[in-house]
This record gives sequence, structure tokens and C-alpha cells, in this order.
Amino acid sequence: MSTAIPQWMYPPRDSGWEADDLDLLPPEAPRHTELLDGALIFNMSPQRSWHDRVIRRLTAALELVVPPERTVEAQMTIKLNNRSRPEPDIIAARVPYSPDRTRFLPEEVELVVEIVSAESEDRDRRYKPRLYAEADLRHFWRIEDEAGQPVVHTYELDDTTGFYVATGVYRDRLTVTVPVMLDIRLADLTR
Repeated sequence: MSTAIPQWMYPPRDSGWEADDLDLLPPEAPRHTELLDGALIFNMSPQRSWHDRVIRRLTAALELVVPPERTVEAQMTIKLNNRSRPEPDIIAARVPYSPDRTRFLPEEVELVVEIVSAESEDRDRRYKPRLYAEADLRHFWRIEDEAGQPVVHTYELDDTTGFYVATGVYRDRLTVTVPVMLDIRLADLTR
């Protein structure tokens, strides 16, 4: 087995990686590649079935309640700035579906959802919320696994402080009116 680093993994310029470089990665690059502060982050650990179900079923639930001129996407990146392009688990955006889209811009996004996994705990709980707040993404949801049940922590950006404030913790039902009207049993996300 070769231990040589593939050429494509080297930054294309002395100043490092930039957000638009993700669109130029070759097919052999890991599918879920993010750019955080100029560093490529590869999600190469196996995805748990629980995580996949929550993504798919919450995406489907959100698609039912967003207006047709908006879109909901799973595992798409947001170009926050020239050095950061994270990949949230789910995005609800103020723009219509576009089949050739590879990323969203902050002003297009009304909700980001991160579903915490063992591999991404620190990024999803501490690092990404700070990046999202700095980019003025108004609504952020973090979903945790509590004994196999999804628990949704909802946050809204405080305009005065520029930080997220908690707006709820949901264990049985997720019932919200912003940024969308949604009422679902959380157990349905994993059945």
C-alpha cells in the first residue's frame, strides 16, 4: 500500500486552499470535503445509519413545509468566506432549487442543521456555530443522539451580541414557527 500523498491534496497556491477550490477537486477526493479556515477536512469515517436517517427524514419533512420558491438540501456546502466552506448536514435556503449548484452563499441560507457524530462533535458543537454566527446565518439547529433518540437544540442569532442564543431543546416533538412552521414527532426521524 502506498503512503505517498496524492498531488491533489497539496494546496494549489502558496497562500493555501480557497473556497472555490473545492469545485476543482478530482473524483478520487472524498465526497464530503469541507474547507475550514483554509484547511481541508475529510469526513472519511463510516456514517452511522442513525445519522443518515435523521438527515433524510428531516430533509423530507422540511421540504414539505418550505415554499416552492425555496429549497432544502442535504450535505451541500456554504461559502462563508474565501477560506471557509463548511458542509452542514441540512440547509434550508431562500433560493429555488438549481440542479447545477455546488454551494450556497450566506445571504441565501435561512437555516443550517448539524447532526452530531462522534467524528464531528467538537466542530458541530463549538467551531461551526461560531463560523455560522460570524456569517450572519440567522437559525442554527444541532441534533444530538440521546440513547438512539434525536434531540434538537435550536438557536437564533442575537443581533446585539452576534452570537447564537438557545431558543429550545426538543426531545419528543419539534414544534417551531421560525424559520419555518414545522411540527414533527422526533421518533419518526429514526423509525
